[in-house]
Amino acid sequence: MTFASPMMLLLLALPVLMLWSIPLRRAGITLPFDHQAHPRRRVLTALLTAFECFPALLLAIAVLILAGPQSMQQPKDARELTNIQICMDVSGSMGMENRYELASNAVREFVAAREGDAFGLTIFGSHQIRWTPLTRDLDAIRNALPFANPAQQPMHMSGTMIGSALRFCRENMDDEAQEGDRMIILVSDGASSDLSGGAADDIAEELTEAHITVYHIHVAMDEIPQEVVEIAKATGGEAFQASDTSTLRSVFRHIDRMRPARFRTLGTVPLDEFHLFATIGLGALALHLVGLLGIRYTPW
Repeated sequence: MTFASPMMLLLLALPVLMLWSIPLRRAGITLPFDHQAHPRRRVLTALLTAFECFPALLLAIAVLILAGPQSMQQPKDARELTNIQICMDVSGSMGMENRYELASNAVREFVAAREGDAFGLTIFGSHQIRWTPLTRDLDAIRNALPFANPAQQPMHMSGTMIGSALRFCRENMDDEAQEGDRMIILVSDGASSDLSGGAADDIAEELTEAHITVYHIHVAMDEIPQEVVEIAKATGGEAFQASDTSTLRSVFRHIDRMRPARFRTLGTVPLDEFHLFATIGLGALALHLVGLLGIRYTPW
């Protein structure tokens, strides 16, 4: 066992001095006088002296706890962080047929299933808004989704610019992501004019260089835009079509299986070891209370 603050152990001199002074105390005067000779009660004297030692023992336990006792623990597994950006389309068409409501409900369930990962929320239409930065506070994502409803967006968000949104998410990921996997889940229901003319290939290359995997969920019955399919495949992801609750849930479960939580083994590390000292301290405190309330000096 080691201590995080070994200099604190110097304070153990205080309880040692307290213990040293106990045998040096003289017996007090017993009142009232009865002019009788009384035998010495050696057992009671020893018992009371032992109870007097408990305050010093409690002080010693407090000093040891303040010193930060630590012990070397066996290797444990730690979850590796996955940085996940939800890139949500909030254009006017996403408000049709309850598409946004269906998608946001599926996102909530996916977030709940990935406890321990960092999530961010970006909404986009003709422009992009970093609605929630990457955070492990998953309530921030769940509580933000109702306020991103397409019905509450201004007119200039009515278009669909997927290419700009993916670049925007990549920049945010570079600024905010911690060490670990990087993933963008693009949820949209339409095509995008800013992916034509080779722009899709450029975006796919940028995302690949940034080690970002893109999964696309197309929440409409029409065909998935080919440019988005190519971006997803180029980054190691996939594109899915899902326009109802059950299909959306199955898609998110599929993504969860494809990118499962990974764990890495930690080496042997020193961890706090308060249990032993806390147990001894509680026992000493209980015995001290017994001594005060049950076996005590006469009060006069």
